[in-house]
Amino acid sequence: MKILIIEDEPGLQRSIAQYLMAEGNLCSVALNYAQALERLDMYEYDCVLLDLTLPDGEGLQILNYLKRVNRAEGVIIISARNSIDQKIEGLSLGADDYLIKPFHLSELNARILAVVRRKSAQGDRHIEFNEIRIDLDAKEVLVNGKVVYMTKKEFDLLLYFVSNKGKVISKSAAVEHIWGDDSDMADSFDFIYTHIKNIRKKLIDGGSKDYFQSVYGVGYKFISS
Repeated sequence: MKILIIEDEPGLQRSIAQYLMAEGNLCSVALNYAQALERLDMYEYDCVLLDLTLPDGEGLQILNYLKRVNRAEGVIIISARNSIDQKIEGLSLGADDYLIKPFHLSELNARILAVVRRKSAQGDRHIEFNEIRIDLDAKEVLVNGKVVYMTKKEFDLLLYFVSNKGKVISKSAAVEHIWGDDSDMADSFDFIYTHIKNIRKKLIDGGSKDYFQSVYGVGYKFISS
């Protein structure tokens, strides 16, 4: 994937770029608003990582630009601004996700993969994996054509794992993705086990194979075979 990192803090920008390139991605960087527009005018990207506070402009202006010219890149805001109003504004302007600093680079990578896969799936608004079919519009999960009823969090969690199949997802990353800011209120992340246990049972009862694999001391992986 080709990723544009718009971040004015050199150390963080360098860390993100090094991690994502080690994962096999191509990364371009922009330290400010002017550089970001220059890169976007010259190239197309799979995903844009966007800091809101730039020395010569507002990150939200870049979102407005991308929306105005109908660009198809996925956009993940990476910001220290932890306010509901700011999140709502960013998401309403077209951002696909909002990640609060500081964050784990593995979590950022998982979110990039999820955003890019969602973007690529928007043509038919369905995601299919073997006997499992996820309807993104109806928020339904079907196994062999039959609906398997799930709660909203179960649906979101399954979608997250299917979108990142083959990747090890830590408990903390799964909780933060689904519960957002409320995740830091939990004494432990053990309750994620209950949700995954329920999802596994519902899928198996519906006729699916068991694709969840526990990774001792880390979290879980949705295996691809």
